[in-house]
Amino acid sequence: MATSNGNGNGSHAAATPPEPLRGRVAIVTGGSGGIGAAVTAHLASLGARVVVGYFGDPSPAERLVASLNSDDSPGGRRAVAVAADVSDPEQVASLFDAAEAAFGPDLHVVVAAAGVQDASYPCIADTTPEQWDAAFAVNARGAFLCCREAARRVARGGGGRIVTFSSSNVASLRPGYGAYVATKAAVEAMTKVLAKELAGTGITANSVAPGPVATPMFYAGKTEERVAAAARECPMGRIGQPEDVAKVVGFLCTDAAGWINGQVIRVNGGYV
Repeated sequence: MATSNGNGNGSHAAATPPEPLRGRVAIVTGGSGGIGAAVTAHLASLGARVVVGYFGDPSPAERLVASLNSDDSPGGRRAVAVAADVSDPEQVASLFDAAEAAFGPDLHVVVAAAGVQDASYPCIADTTPEQWDAAFAVNARGAFLCCREAARRVARGGGGRIVTFSSSNVASLRPGYGAYVATKAAVEAMTKVLAKELAGTGITANSVAPGPVATPMFYAGKTEERVAAAARECPMGRIGQPEDVAKVVGFLCTDAAGWINGQVIRVNGGYV
């Protein structure tokens, strides 16, 4: 039996708009590969105009941007690619400047997805100071610099979203991830503090913590047996796909998630 919405036609209330981020501008660091590329594409599918922050080879970012702009509307570009080392404060500021130059002064969403992981998985006793510093430079310092710039520039008054990336390894605490987990634990704590500091602005700050996901960073240095074991450990019987995580990030960036703030969302299929 149909339920009435009060207008006499027996239909349900209006559904969520198909493009809930239309008119909004997003920056995604690490946005050209792995989970970041899936986030970029998903935010664009929700209507956002996206700045793809990348480091190194520009080809993946250029291909992604070209695909997003291939069916562009008459209103202009949907995506641009900008090179930026997130560990460098001047380059992070320039990334935000490029977003303003491309899409106007109002920035609504920042997703700090850039990250690194040492594929040798050294135990703490064998981790060199250089390996430790390299992990913190991108994962922790990079997230900090992006959050600092976002706190200064994201539009106030509603719709502002900051999403950082942690890892479910912060909960599983597996050997070989000491430096990596330390960086991500720092990001989680910083994100929660940031949410409180942004009180009254209408901006939310949350962290997404994926489990094993089918990306080059996950596969690096792992045997087929270890990958298979990770799939068996998940109640869903598989490792995640980038799109599994991207959909959660997309939701956090919409108005529907306006009451989720200062949280760490573990996206791992029950892995931990």
